[in-house]
Amino acid sequence: MVGEREPYAFKNPFRVLITTVLSQRTRDENTRRAAVKLFSKYSTPKALSKAPVSRVEFLIKDSGFYRVKARRVKEIAQHVAVHGMPETFDELMKLPGVGRKTANCVLVYGYGVPAIPVDVHVHRISNRLGLVCTKSPEQTEMELMNLLPERYWLELNELLVKFGQRICKPVKPSCSECMLRIDCDYYKSL
Repeated sequence: MVGEREPYAFKNPFRVLITTVLSQRTRDENTRRAAVKLFSKYSTPKALSKAPVSRVEFLIKDSGFYRVKARRVKEIAQHVAVHGMPETFDELMKLPGVGRKTANCVLVYGYGVPAIPVDVHVHRISNRLGLVCTKSPEQTEMELMNLLPERYWLELNELLVKFGQRICKPVKPSCSECMLRIDCDYYKSL
């Protein structure tokens, strides 16, 4: 339950930013491996900004799409090394390759600022449960912000992502194991 959990441990905003960029279109375990390798060699924005792109590509290869991501990561590191780490949604959105989900992840996981990062899990589950009826992650984000009190925003993404990985999977969700099935639009339609 949200209220029963330990207070959230916020992390280094720059690392959250880079790790979230690495996480795009790949699995969590691939992201973790790539981030560990990258930060073991280049732990600061300044160090990463000076790294050869070919070296960054090699270190983050596990994340997939590593050539594009390496260029993005280096561009972001160069910007942060010169201008400092952005602290607002609008500032984060100005960085190369940063969209709404990434900016919101940095706010939530890096700064502890209430926001709702919407990835495929959050979008799918919110629609399946009937919390929202939306076509895009951005619409889902806006609807959830209107629907849920801000005090739940910090933990929502993590809870729904884990729920989506374990129970409400994209294909063959485990409805028989789900405590929410009684109120779930998807389950009612089966």
